[in-house]
Amino acid sequence: MRPGTIPPYRPSEHRREPETPETPQTSRSSTWNRYYGSVRRRSPLLMWTALGAMSLLLVLLVWRTYGSDERQLTAADVDEAVAEAIDAELPDQAELNEVYRSIVPSLVVVQIDKGGDEEGIGVGSGVVVNDDGEVITALHVVDGATEIQVSFADGTRTTAAIADADPFRDIAVLSPHTRPSLIVPATIGASSSVRVGDEVFAVGNPLGLVGSLSAGVVSGLGREFKLAGRDQSLRGLIQFDTAVNPGSSGGPLLDRRGQVVGIVTGLVNPTDQEVFIGIGFAIPIDEAVVGAGGPAQ
Repeated sequence: MRPGTIPPYRPSEHRREPETPETPQTSRSSTWNRYYGSVRRRSPLLMWTALGAMSLLLVLLVWRTYGSDERQLTAADVDEAVAEAIDAELPDQAELNEVYRSIVPSLVVVQIDKGGDEEGIGVGSGVVVNDDGEVITALHVVDGATEIQVSFADGTRTTAAIADADPFRDIAVLSPHTRPSLIVPATIGASSSVRVGDEVFAVGNPLGLVGSLSAGVVSGLGREFKLAGRDQSLRGLIQFDTAVNPGSSGGPLLDRRGQVVGIVTGLVNPTDQEVFIGIGFAIPIDEAVVGAGGPAQ
C-alpha cells in the first residue's frame, strides 16, 4: 500500500460487536442535573443560598419590568392625604386668633329696654362701621325699644338712637349719643365673593356672653327666612352652620381674613326653644350696607 492512501473498508465476518456504550449526557438539562446533584451532595447550605439569591434576582427583575415607580397607596396613606388636605384648607390657630383680634375692637354690645318687666330687657350685638362710631345691627334687636344702650370695646357705654332702618333687610344703624374715645371700624368685605363651603366666623354676645367667637362654614346661599312676628320674609340670605344663639343677632359674620361678609339675623329651630340646632342666617353685607343708607357694593 502506498503511503498516503486509505485502504478500502472490508467488514470482517468475525467482527466483534462493540459493547453498547453509556449514552453521554451532553444536554443542558443533564449537565445542570449533574451539577445540582454534586452541589447538593457537597454543600446543602451553598445550594440554598444560591437558590435564594436567584429567587431575589428574579423578583427584582419582575418588579423592574412590570412594577410601577409609585408605590401602591394603602388606606392609611389615603387617610393621611385627606387629613393633610383639610389642614391645608382650614385656618390654623394663629389665623383664628388674628380674625378674633381684628374684630374685637369693633364689636358692640347692644342692650335694649322695651319697658315693663325684665322680659322687656334684651341683649344683642352690633359692629362699628365708620369713623363716627355708628353701629350696624339687626333691626329686630332694637325694634320697639324704649331705650337703647351700646357698649364699645374701649369701655364707653352710652345711649343710642336709630339713625336709619330697613325692615326689608332687617338692618338698623345706631348713632351713639356719646362717641367712644377709640373708634375702630370693622373691615367690610364683599358678600358677593362668598361661596358654599367657605369658612365663616360669628362674633357676638350669645346669651349675654360678651365677645364670643364660633366657627363653621357657609351651608347655602340665597336663602329665604321669615322672622317671628314679621309679615315679610328676608331673601337672599347666607345660610351657615356657625353656632349662634339669642344675643348673636346683629353681630358680624366674618370670612377667614376677618372681613365682615354678613350681619347675623336669625336661627332656625322647629321647637319653641330659641337655641341653635345647626342653621343660622345672615344678611349679606352688600345688602346690609344698602339698607344702612350706604352705596351699593
